Amino acid sequence: MTIRTTEKTVTFERPFVLAGFDEVLPAGDYSVEIDEELLQGLSFPAFHRVRAVIALHPTDTAPGRTRTLTIAANVLDAALARDRATVAGPSPQPGNGTGKADRRAIERGENEGMALHGRRSAGAAVSGSEQ
Repeated sequence: MTIRTTEKTVTFERPFVLAGFDEVLPAGDYSVEIDEELLQGLSFPAFHRVRAVIALHPTDTAPGRTRTLTIAANVLDAALARDRATVAGPSPQPGNGTGKADRRAIERGENEGMALHGRRSAGAAVSGSEQ
């Protein structure tokens, strides 16, 4: 099994929550590591996003503490999508001519490893350390 890890920064414009984690997280930039697994048996290299590790901002009660949260990659994708939808305005309503485009976007998302509506991730794990 081959795993590759990529790092990137994601930005949340508004406070947000992640499935399986009870804390409301503040808006801002977050450093994220994404683990992807090589799909076997294909004639070309393709990777499936497995998990994401997000570095959380320090809290007021523990300002010197560094925390990370390990979540399924689709949980991060869903939180970012909710944030973008909130910033962009209300979600499109059925019957306003966007249904076909929405279905194509969902199909693309599923092909990129995102979960269907109603599926739950395996949960979240939090780890932390003092600096």
